[in-house]
Amino acid sequence: MKSSFSKNTPYEFLKTLLNTPSPSGFETRGQKVWIDYVRGFADSVEIDAYGNAFATLNPEGDPLILMSGHVDELGLMVSHISKEGFLSFKGIGGVDRALIRGQRVTVHGSKGPVPGVTGLLAIHLQEADDRNKVPEIHSMHIDIGVSSRKEAEKLVSIGDPVTYSAEFQELAGGRFAARGCDNRIGAWAAAEGLRLASLKKNDLKAKIVAVSTIQEENGLYGASMAGYSVHPNVALVVDVTHATDIPNCSKQKHGDVLLGKGPVLSLGSVNHPVVNERLREVARKASLPLQAEANPRWSGTDADAIFKQKGGIPTVSIGVPNRYMHSPVEMIQYSDLEQTAELLAAFALRAKKGERYGVSL
Repeated sequence: MKSSFSKNTPYEFLKTLLNTPSPSGFETRGQKVWIDYVRGFADSVEIDAYGNAFATLNPEGDPLILMSGHVDELGLMVSHISKEGFLSFKGIGGVDRALIRGQRVTVHGSKGPVPGVTGLLAIHLQEADDRNKVPEIHSMHIDIGVSSRKEAEKLVSIGDPVTYSAEFQELAGGRFAARGCDNRIGAWAAAEGLRLASLKKNDLKAKIVAVSTIQEENGLYGASMAGYSVHPNVALVVDVTHATDIPNCSKQKHGDVLLGKGPVLSLGSVNHPVVNERLREVARKASLPLQAEANPRWSGTDADAIFKQKGGIPTVSIGVPNRYMHSPVEMIQYSDLEQTAELLAAFALRAKKGERYGVSL
């Protein structure tokens, strides 16, 4: 298939980031990719004790704007090795156990990657009552091809992370599929928003801190650390949201979000109304499309952790439409992702010196 994408540096960064394993708790490799990219235009780059990565632009500016996305992905973790050399495992984050069987996987051992497959009992050998059931994770196994625990232990250890062997794939219509788009594309957008703002640094009044957070899938842990330590005046959190433009998804239940129609503003609860209105204004002036979704109780993103730090931080979660979330074939429209980064940069470039975003009563 002839590529519909331009092979520019941000695009190559996106591919590399999506192909780099970074399950929750094991994000080091993904963070190295992110840091290597932002070093080209940030004024400074730092990491904290747990591996959150921060890139700062215009450090003397005001207000302080946080652009955030989490770099971790779902995965598995080796929890037991049988005497025959089969690996048992636990889930990292909210894995869908219905998708685990019959997959190619990579165990990330200390001596290097080890290929394997998630074994399954052939349908011919299953009892009739079991054919429509999804087995519990503890009853599944990974087969790396060895014949004993001794052989297996030369390659892997208890606690090693595991990812699906599903890499970046360009599709028709300006779309791509990859595992872990949730949410390395958010980390990409934070970095790219910073880069776009750096191109007009002379016009920039605000200080921007882009952060690639860790362990969102385990409990928003990195975002709690980052929101507390940075304590911004406003936070823009980029994550994926469900694209509902597929045949078996109820729009009445889940809303109407389409690929190719731009980023999605999350409305309600943690999402600050003043910041949301400013984002709408910025999008209109920049001719950027916007969609909206209702989240009356929580956003399900790092915004839920950031907004309540240190007495409250005006925060909005911005979603990139994503089909087939929490699967090895998550699908994104590249233009939605580009427009999300453009929205972040436009917001920062339009911020006035000393501006604050509190509710007026």
